[in-house]
Amino acid sequence: MTESIAEVRPFPMPRDPRRPFDPPPELRTVPSVSRVRIWDGSEPWLVTGYHSVRALLADPRVSADATRPGYPFSTVALAASVKRGNTFMSMDDPEHAVYRRMLTSYFSIKRIERMRPDIQRMADDLIDAMLAAGNAADLVSAYALPLPSMVICELLGVPYAEREQFQRLARTSISTTTTAEQALAAADEMLGLIGEVVALKTREPGEDILSHLVSQGQLAPRQIAGIGRVLLLAGHETTANMIALGAAALLANPDQWNYLRDSDAPESIAGAVDEILRYLTIVHHGRRRVAREDIDVEGTLIRAGEGLILAIESADRDPRAFDGDPDVLDLTRAPRNHLAFAFGPHQCLAQALARVELQVAYTTLTRRISTMCLDGEPTDLPYKHDMRIYGLHALPVRW
Repeated sequence: MTESIAEVRPFPMPRDPRRPFDPPPELRTVPSVSRVRIWDGSEPWLVTGYHSVRALLADPRVSADATRPGYPFSTVALAASVKRGNTFMSMDDPEHAVYRRMLTSYFSIKRIERMRPDIQRMADDLIDAMLAAGNAADLVSAYALPLPSMVICELLGVPYAEREQFQRLARTSISTTTTAEQALAAADEMLGLIGEVVALKTREPGEDILSHLVSQGQLAPRQIAGIGRVLLLAGHETTANMIALGAAALLANPDQWNYLRDSDAPESIAGAVDEILRYLTIVHHGRRRVAREDIDVEGTLIRAGEGLILAIESADRDPRAFDGDPDVLDLTRAPRNHLAFAFGPHQCLAQALARVELQVAYTTLTRRISTMCLDGEPTDLPYKHDMRIYGLHALPVRW
């Protein structure tokens, strides 16, 4: 085992503006295990290959605990937010498993499938409003953002009327330009807003997740508010960006748009959504971890206490892991082994919900507005280079 002494490059790396749906090209040229320099001057290890990334995501010698020394925060905002308390998503087992078990039943495949008709109704209502307003729209504000916002608000028991405040605070939380002070203020404001809902659920419980957590009696109100904050952020930001970016990628590839429009078999639609997830992989600053003990990764020694950036965005384009050309969007590929939802004990808790939302969102869009097209070139769209979650600030379309 040796330590790499290759050039230390800055991370994250810039995308090629001519290929906005692709990961940064430099991810293809760096060694598969190499040091990079991040915003705070630290130099964690970047791992880019599919098989190593997947193995490390499940390796008990690797920690997701954001309070451990050496943890490579992706932004100053995330580093600051840990001061307000670590979230269950950034804990290790057994603590992480305790929180996860409290929520698992709400995100089971069977329960989520029962929500499909309601999600379909929401999507249809949004399409109705778009069609009634004319023959052009911003697909982000008219469809991609409100659909998952409505779903997660209903699931959590949070008033949808508060969505603009939550969306504003979410943007602050995931922006790469947010200061520590702004991040802490946003976290406090969101905890306060959700805390008010938790107090209401204590008096008037419903069938939602926050009411469930209150009824368990295991957590303090602030802990429940913290879980609600995490689920609200993850539940609408990631899915909203996937809907918008996926729609843009489909519109930029009309043959794939038509394939999805004409697909009837549920398994074909499910496979198509998994391919869009693999192709785009919107968590584009990698999954962050820290080594608990010395680990040999492809002949390179990662020492205990050193940070790791597991680049799922490059792993999901690894030709050693996917048949055909992984840089091509091919909805017949059906790559269930992709890492867009990560892998191992921290694999996305709500992936069943995300899949159903995306299946409904894309099929409804392609079938009900089959003549939709981009209002401009794909390279000219306002992409979220300034956010931890890749997506679009706006998506102008017409039909």
